[in-house]
Amino acid sequence: MSILYHDGNRQLQDRFDSRRISDRLEEKLTRTASTADAQGRPDCSFKGGMPGFVRVTGASELAFPDYDGNGMFKSLGNLIVNPNIGLLFISLHDKPKRLRVNGSATVSDADALLGETVGAQLIVRVQARAIFPNCPRYIPNMQMTGPSIYTPQPKCEPPEPAWKTFDSFKDAVHPRAPTFRG
Repeated sequence: MSILYHDGNRQLQDRFDSRRISDRLEEKLTRTASTADAQGRPDCSFKGGMPGFVRVTGASELAFPDYDGNGMFKSLGNLIVNPNIGLLFISLHDKPKRLRVNGSATVSDADALLGETVGAQLIVRVQARAIFPNCPRYIPNMQMTGPSIYTPQPKCEPPEPAWKTFDSFKDAVHPRAPTFRG
């Protein structure tokens, strides 16, 4: 019995052969005390990429790629069983800004953007229900010195993260995720 995963997470984990590493991550890293409510909500994760990572694809629609991660598929698995999504965009440099987007999302391996997006394994499209600014007064002033070395870029194979070689995880990591179909 898992305290982290439901059918949506498991569907993607099985399609990408990442159930073993997901179970190992839950076993080794999950705690039952957090700042979430009694039912374990909310759940969120950082998504990022190069400039243009999130694209405005319509008057009230945006899309972004999903890249290889830890194989847990927490966010995308949640979207499969509950399409409601909340996004928070934060600009940490120059003039700090925050923008919220609430809406509903779909996850696809057949989206036209998939072929245009280096390193993407899936595309998430969000139909916005509400787009609104958020008070930026507590955002620290930070400067970006460069992208993460793991961010997919044209003609550049990102390195594998070190955690995938740790004794606790290396036997559970699938060397290459299969293509999502569904």
